[in-house]
Amino acid sequence: MRVKAHRKGLVLVAVLWVVVLLTVIVAALGRDNRLDTKVCLAGTEGLRCKWACRAGIETAVAVLNEDLRGSDSLGDLWSENDEDFNDIELEQCFFTVRVVDEASKLNVNRATRKQLLELPNMTEEIADAIIDWRDRNDTPRQGGAERGYYENLRYGYKIRNGWLRTIRELLLVKGVTEELLYGEDTNFNGKLDYNEKDGDESPPLDDKDDELDKGWIAYLTCYSYDKNRDAGGNERININEADENRLEESLQIKKSYAKWIVENRSNNNYRSIADLINKNSPKEPKKDSENDSDEAEPLDLETFSNIADKITVSDREKIPGRININTAPKVVLVALLGGGDTAEQLADEIITYRGTLIGGMQSIAEMMKVKSVEIDTFKKLANYITTRSDVFTVRSFAIASRNGVSGARLETEAVVDRSSTPCKVLYWYQGANN
Repeated sequence: MRVKAHRKGLVLVAVLWVVVLLTVIVAALGRDNRLDTKVCLAGTEGLRCKWACRAGIETAVAVLNEDLRGSDSLGDLWSENDEDFNDIELEQCFFTVRVVDEASKLNVNRATRKQLLELPNMTEEIADAIIDWRDRNDTPRQGGAERGYYENLRYGYKIRNGWLRTIRELLLVKGVTEELLYGEDTNFNGKLDYNEKDGDESPPLDDKDDELDKGWIAYLTCYSYDKNRDAGGNERININEADENRLEESLQIKKSYAKWIVENRSNNNYRSIADLINKNSPKEPKKDSENDSDEAEPLDLETFSNIADKITVSDREKIPGRININTAPKVVLVALLGGGDTAEQLADEIITYRGTLIGGMQSIAEMMKVKSVEIDTFKKLANYITTRSDVFTVRSFAIASRNGVSGARLETEAVVDRSSTPCKVLYWYQGANN
């Protein structure tokens, strides 16, 4: 009896161990299944974020294509469009879009050393290094660097010695760091978030103040240009080549004005359309302007303003590096104006004036309506400014719905040129899920 009882006890223990083992196996399988399910859902949510980002890019491109091309300003729908750009729900995701005008920035391939030095945190050494990177010689500037420096680094590489192709190429230039290029606004939302003012508690590294450092990427570009056409999309008239009849007919000006334009280019071609005026130019046409004369007559400021957008001194289809005075931030305007207290004042007045206009300035000649912008100042700027833009950076941010499992996030950045149909993508970057 005792032997039988003992055997029954062993069997019971064995059964219990089998039950425990099966329980463990079932639990492990269940955990793996739950993990597999979460991984699968995370992959699905990541894929949804990818296409939500793409939808954001396409939405912005559609708005840019529908935008009127007469001028571009910060009041246009591509700049202010809460209805189409903020927290748009799509297939259990939400996307937000931000569009930046590349013509609102200094073109790093064209900016002078003095202009570069007006940027926040810029040093003479880095400004020299940037110019050395883009020039075509191997002679280093005082604080710069040429081929020998880069090729002798631990992991050496070749200097460009030509125009930068993307703005992030600056990270290859001596002295340029991610902190300088991106600043504190690493999510590019234009707002000072908590992690951007908490010092070294969390990325990014910041100075723990209440001012947002946007970094040089907010003020520098390598894509901007001015399409050499007027507001109606017509080719501009080259005042260095057109004869009197064409000037008179195409610009609808008096014969005396056309004659004066031709006569005054006889020795040297005009270097800027602003060469047609000076501080002694009359403000308005003469009262007897209806009686046209065969004698050459200098342009008045009113007539010049009427034709400024229709004329050019270049046959180039695209003129690189021009800055849109309707969208440029104060930092860029100050650099364009040469820096200093006077430039600060002028920049403030330009921003104030353009803010009173619904569609911004329609022609660069309208700059002369700004209170303190004199004709001499305008003449210095005329070759470097525009009122229209074609290249934009579109940033699309997507997040899985509030009830999502993974909380997947994704960012996509595209630089698009809307001057062609369909628009041309100049740069594309898709970030990893966070």
